[in-house]
Amino acid sequence: MTIRWIIPGLLLACSGNAAAFDLGNLVTPDQMHQLEQAGANALAPGQTSAPAAHPGSSALDRFSATDQSTGLRQALTQGAQTAVSMLEKPNGYLDNQRVRIPLPGNLQRAQDVLSKMGMGSYGDQLVASMNHAAEAAVPQAEALLVDAVRSMSIDDARKILTGGNDAATQYFRVRTGSAIAARFKPIVSQAMSHVGVTKKYDQFAGLAAQTGLVPANDATLEDYVTNKAMDGLFLMMADEEKNIRAHPMQAAGSLARSIFSALR
Repeated sequence: MTIRWIIPGLLLACSGNAAAFDLGNLVTPDQMHQLEQAGANALAPGQTSAPAAHPGSSALDRFSATDQSTGLRQALTQGAQTAVSMLEKPNGYLDNQRVRIPLPGNLQRAQDVLSKMGMGSYGDQLVASMNHAAEAAVPQAEALLVDAVRSMSIDDARKILTGGNDAATQYFRVRTGSAIAARFKPIVSQAMSHVGVTKKYDQFAGLAAQTGLVPANDATLEDYVTNKAMDGLFLMMADEEKNIRAHPMQAAGSLARSIFSALR
């Protein structure tokens, strides 16, 4: 059976409002006026409400702003290096179901049909190649992440320290994601050329795109692998960040251990 007859078959197969608290029975009108005046005087000029306290901010007050920033940088550098080391090892992406790069959605359906026809090896080879490309490229991301940690402002560090379990990871995604992707993509592209991903993808997806099974813009393999590789990296970094917050004594730096211990 030839591929020109398989693809048409694949195409067919894949077809409130808050309630007010009444003090009327507890205080007189004059006392109420005094209470309201006292509250207004406690606010800064031009301020309409009291500032919300950051969770854990009081625990950080005994550390200088510089120490807070230094401690966070120690923890984030450790998290980035640990995440990279987990993903750069042989089959670091392929054997980890949480970060494993799958076929694009439409090709996933095509792979299911190919498998039923005894031709699943085509898709399996492509999946392995994409994951090995990410594995080969991810060590180059370490320097980019460490540079981003070093350029973090003291104010950003304070917000991250008092944020959620993945506050730092979200910071990187919002503030530096585009810049990292722009520098990461050519590294992925180079790694892909070494493992022959592009050729395999063209063989597998190109013909399917001609028949309408796969949209033409799904042929941008470099963008797809780059984004998925970064997703996996940020996921591992988020895991490390959460772990350090939960277990501060596992942090490598002494300041990081002290600061994250104070936050607990």
